[in-house]
Amino acid sequence: MAFTFLLTAGGSGGHLFPAQALASELGRRGHTVELATDDRAERFSDDFPVRKIHIVKSATLSGKSPTALIKTLWNLLVGTVQARGVIKHLKPDAVVGFGGYPTFPPMFAARLTGTPSVLHEANGVIGRANKMLAKGVNALASRVPLKGLDAQMSRKVVLTGNPVRDAVIAKAGAPYPALDAAGPFNLFVFGGSQGAKVFSDLMPEAIARLPEALRARIHLVQQVRDEDMERVQAAYEVTGFKPELASFFKDIPELYEKSHLVICRSGASSVTELTVIGRPAFLVPLPNALDQDQLINAKSLEAVGGAWTLEQPGLTSERLCDEIARVMEDPECLRAAAAAALSEGKPDSVARLADLVEQVAAHEFVAKGVSA
Repeated sequence: MAFTFLLTAGGSGGHLFPAQALASELGRRGHTVELATDDRAERFSDDFPVRKIHIVKSATLSGKSPTALIKTLWNLLVGTVQARGVIKHLKPDAVVGFGGYPTFPPMFAARLTGTPSVLHEANGVIGRANKMLAKGVNALASRVPLKGLDAQMSRKVVLTGNPVRDAVIAKAGAPYPALDAAGPFNLFVFGGSQGAKVFSDLMPEAIARLPEALRARIHLVQQVRDEDMERVQAAYEVTGFKPELASFFKDIPELYEKSHLVICRSGASSVTELTVIGRPAFLVPLPNALDQDQLINAKSLEAVGGAWTLEQPGLTSERLCDEIARVMEDPECLRAAAAAALSEGKPDSVARLADLVEQVAAHEFVAKGVSA
């Protein structure tokens, strides 16, 4: 039976990539899929396999002043009205949310209209927006067992894993690139869809500090935010080192595949993609996060030997240089970490999630609690 689904996700890659993966799988199964998100999603829209994308107004609850709070609530109200209109017109069999505040209006509108819904949580700690929405959904899909849930919400949890895009699945388990203690070394540095200033600050000096014999081996591909590009280029030019710099990469799975080492943030999508393809990483969690979700993600992969956590507070270019040198001089430790990361990969997660949302759309889902 063919269903109609409305997916909704925040405009960052960490939220949109799992939604993109599910959209592709549902399309292959013959279902109709549309997307509700915010205007940040424009850079991903060309690759999003949906019939239509609806831009819905939203806002994050970050302002402390009464004026900021009123503005936020007004934007959420407007977004909910917009989303309710989309649902009334589309009449989806289920709404599926992937987190971020742009998820809130469509998911709340689904509850208001009595539309079945599924919420996906990619982190080990449920996000603030998802926590507010979880009580009103039929099922709560998750990457790992979730902490801090009451008994009612715990019964809705189904362990599906975190879906990854088709382009990542195509590279699943790709052989680790040949590496020895004297050969070329491919290093990929990125900060997620928003970029990360810390890598712009630290990487040029870390590379400059390396012994010439190590520095000459490195082929560096680094994501740099537009506002940092000029100064980062100048910093590398001083040393004569020539990296490949860009503010956004669409071919991240291919860059993973070629990499001997990845240095990145530890958002759920990044960690999941590293495990599906099987690449070792230095993970630098976003600091000062309210839920510390990225730190938990990083530590979980570090615990199985697939990554090393470098917490940003106190991280210096000298420390980063030392860590890069250490692993470059020990190819076996990198190969072992790649294998450990791969052992955690679940490339079938998207099929599991698609099965779940089909059950909810068909009114066949019965909440039982966590199942693998």
